[in-house]
Amino acid sequence: MRILVIEDDARAAEHLVGGLRERAHEADWARDGIDGLDRASRGGYDALIVDRMMPGLDGLEMLKRLRAMGCDTPALFLTALDQVDHRVEGLRAGAEDYLVKPYAFPELLARIEGLARRRTPEAAVTKLRLADLEMDLLARTVTRAGDRIDLQPREFRLLEELLRHSGQVVTRTMLLESVWDYHFDPQTNVIDVHISRLRSKIDKGYDPPLLKTVRGAGYMLTADGEA
Repeated sequence: MRILVIEDDARAAEHLVGGLRERAHEADWARDGIDGLDRASRGGYDALIVDRMMPGLDGLEMLKRLRAMGCDTPALFLTALDQVDHRVEGLRAGAEDYLVKPYAFPELLARIEGLARRRTPEAAVTKLRLADLEMDLLARTVTRAGDRIDLQPREFRLLEELLRHSGQVVTRTMLLESVWDYHFDPQTNVIDVHISRLRSKIDKGYDPPLLKTVRGAGYMLTADGEA
């Protein structure tokens, strides 16, 4: 993907651009809202990462102007403002997503890649697979090594989210928003309980274990066999 980072903090921008390039994306840097407006309006980008609070032309106003000009490039706001009203303002200004600082880079990457996929949808996916684990989205069935695994609806949604991001860390925040529709962390152990149940169903008695806990980050489905 070609991504434009619009961020007035040079150090933060360097971290973002460097991380994106390490993952084989093209990334450019606009140093403020005016520069960002000029670059983004010319097109050619698959996604925008926009710092909301910038001097001169802030991210909110910049995105409003872009949308008024007909630019529909998906945008994600990065900001320290974490109130519901602030998120609503950002979404109404034309952003597709909103991530609060400090953030985990794997989550930012997953969200940006998700925005690009939604903009250019691929052929409908009906089955998800990892090693000998298979999920049929139409039949709503899950098998491992040919064995039928019975999952509750929430467990099915949880496994689907993990399979769609197999090989990537899926954070607690991402799971709360996609599986439980929470847009905040309610300090609940609901994720831990469901992860434990899911692990006992898809990994117990099978080798290698697929569902990993990445301490301090989240969870990952991977067939690399590491604990």
